[in-house]
Amino acid sequence: MYEIKYHPKDISQLSFLVTGGAGFIGSNIVEYLLKYGAKKVRVLDNLATGRLSNFDGFKDNTAFEFIKGDIRDLDTCRKACEGINYISHQAALGSVPRSIKEPENTNAVNVDGFVNMLIAAKDEEVSRFVYASSSSVYGDEKSLPKVEEKIGSPLSPYAVSKYTNELYGKVFQNVYGLQVVGLRYFNIFGPRQDPNGEYAAVIPLFVSKIMKRETVFIDGDGEQTRDFTFVENAVQANVKAMLTDNAEVAGNVFNIAVGANFSVNQLYNQTQKLLASDHKATYRAARTGDIRNSLADISKAQRLFNYDPKFYFDQGLAITVSYFKEHFENN
Repeated sequence: MYEIKYHPKDISQLSFLVTGGAGFIGSNIVEYLLKYGAKKVRVLDNLATGRLSNFDGFKDNTAFEFIKGDIRDLDTCRKACEGINYISHQAALGSVPRSIKEPENTNAVNVDGFVNMLIAAKDEEVSRFVYASSSSVYGDEKSLPKVEEKIGSPLSPYAVSKYTNELYGKVFQNVYGLQVVGLRYFNIFGPRQDPNGEYAAVIPLFVSKIMKRETVFIDGDGEQTRDFTFVENAVQANVKAMLTDNAEVAGNVFNIAVGANFSVNQLYNQTQKLLASDHKATYRAARTGDIRNSLADISKAQRLFNYDPKFYFDQGLAITVSYFKEHFENN
């Protein structure tokens, strides 16, 4: 856990719900809130992609509560929202390729489940509902850097689901008065990211394959760029978006990134260096539905809730590679 405090106010009398809190980003948010003395931090997760081991550092904290349940069930959502002041909604089925293969599951979780959570939050009079959107919403919009007000047509079912979240969030604010804030994540990475399975994240996949000297695939020519964003920056954004006193934040969506982009080739080469390896990658066809280049304008989040990313690409990558190197060596 990093010794950086992002919120100015006392949270000892506040209760938080983190959906998807057994997952990569969610568990980091949970850990932060518990560290700084939240009255209650409740997690709702069905463990489809989350892991109980992500709770190891804080599961004995008396303020921590875990509900195993699915956001596709409205009654479960209502139960999870009881007595909650703020929600950080991270529960989702990620991955563009998975959404292309399983559009029905992506929609059921990311759209139906999202609406269930909005309904439950409204009915339980939650103070603010902050949720994870995605840079995939920009679709075929080619201009860089990406600004929140200028999006294109979505390129995948996943992108459609996240854009639908933004539309529903705005409607629930306008119609019901629920304060809703969307965070468009740009390629979040870091410790606890899933290293296994068909849709494993790229950095743990690179580390694992390089260490085992197995074939590493890079999709396309590797020159596609991403605004790779260390997970602690996403934690900061969620905490500040939930707790800010600026009323202008509600009803908005914000880019959450660093504001600098790097190619997948640069990512791979830097990972090689950190592992002191000369293992070469193999190139294959580009993936359907992928955006070519991505770079965020983060000035809106900086202006409205003082978002200030503390971890940049090189530092975040070094921390992440070290974590997964140790993980793979011990397993």
